[in-house]
Amino acid sequence: MPYIGYFQAIYAVDKYILFDNVNYSKNVWINRNRLLMRDGAIVTTTVPLKGRSSFSKICELEIDNRQPWKGKYLKTVQKCYGKRPYFKEVFRVLSEMLEPEYELLRDLNNNTIVAIAHFLDIKTEIDYDISRFSELEEDLDNFGEGDDDIHYYQGRRPDRKVARIIEMCRMEGCDEYYNAIGGQSLYFKEEFMNYGIRLNFIKTNDFEYNQDSKSGEFVPNLSIIDVLMNNGKEGTKRLLQEYTLI
Repeated sequence: MPYIGYFQAIYAVDKYILFDNVNYSKNVWINRNRLLMRDGAIVTTTVPLKGRSSFSKICELEIDNRQPWKGKYLKTVQKCYGKRPYFKEVFRVLSEMLEPEYELLRDLNNNTIVAIAHFLDIKTEIDYDISRFSELEEDLDNFGEGDDDIHYYQGRRPDRKVARIIEMCRMEGCDEYYNAIGGQSLYFKEEFMNYGIRLNFIKTNDFEYNQDSKSGEFVPNLSIIDVLMNNGKEGTKRLLQEYTLI
């Protein structure tokens, strides 16, 4: 249940690809997020995983369903937002999203992201059937060993993270790529333009809404669930437009 900036990125583009053939890292938010208690405390919710490591691909991660994480999560949501104006509607949608017995984290994340996007009437094509990229990582590993290698700008292959995106853009036939604002330290417009790709970063505008917290301090970048509980469907749809392209 990512923060609103994630859904702003989906809203802003023609096609959004949920690429999960990369290594898991404990520092990412792939299986956890934050909610806000009424007393102002931030609570981190987590989906338990089996045998995770830094060498595990995200698409291979299994959920540890021996732990009652669904019930715990829903109880936490109810405790945090049970008295919020849009609780009933959003909680119903959330409960329906969690009904299936997910075995893989990728299926849980993909299905809930798509369901929330549909709930918010986002028309963007969301693609998570990425089997056509299955050989991409191997091609990057073996670059320089075949006659069919891509001829990179000035004969030098970019950093792997950059090369991966350039190849994906080429495969999709696109000439414009949007990334979250945090990518400014990794990706550079000039480098992408060498390959005919215009790079933009999506920055969520500064805004606040009533979180009904006893602390009175607004906490940004929480799970989209916090936004929905406090703003409802229509209010959240308006906030989707509160971003700037840089």
